[in-house]
Amino acid sequence: MLKNSRLKSLFVEYKPFLAFLVKFLLFYIVFTFLYEVYLNQYDKAKNEVDAISISVANQTKTLLTFMGHPADIVKNPNEPSLKIIYNEKYVSRMIEGCNAISVIILFAAFVFAFSVNLKKTLFYIVIGGLIIHFLNVVRIALLTYALYFYPENETLLHGTVFPLFIYGVVFILWVLWVMKFSGYGKN
Repeated sequence: MLKNSRLKSLFVEYKPFLAFLVKFLLFYIVFTFLYEVYLNQYDKAKNEVDAISISVANQTKTLLTFMGHPADIVKNPNEPSLKIIYNEKYVSRMIEGCNAISVIILFAAFVFAFSVNLKKTLFYIVIGGLIIHFLNVVRIALLTYALYFYPENETLLHGTVFPLFIYGVVFILWVLWVMKFSGYGKN
């Protein structure tokens, strides 16, 4: 009886954390599954690239062109990726993981797990998702630009600097959500 009482006490004590964990995992699993269903409609054996990645690549091309040099996006015949041609030079490639959808799902799962008001939560997820998307396009353009001029720094730029950029933005959005908008910050 004492063990059962202690278990109930622990459950009550950690109920907010357990609720957060369950909401986070459910959201993350459901939306990751839906994204995988979306991706599975593209045949990797035929090197098909998903429509979201193509859209992000084209937006990156537009931004690079705006930055002053000609840019183009070319389908890679050898793998499901897109070649980013900058100033007539093949500089980088874009694969599905570059489109930031997985990052947006992670962001949204955390926000949802800390939600009190569904309408405010959905609004913040949409606005945050758009911010992440926009900054991801900027990230890819800046990475391409940097790789054009500093190809010897590819490992540092692609593996450290630019992931810190996008995950740093996500972290700031999470902190803003918890402290200012979620309703938890006042407690």
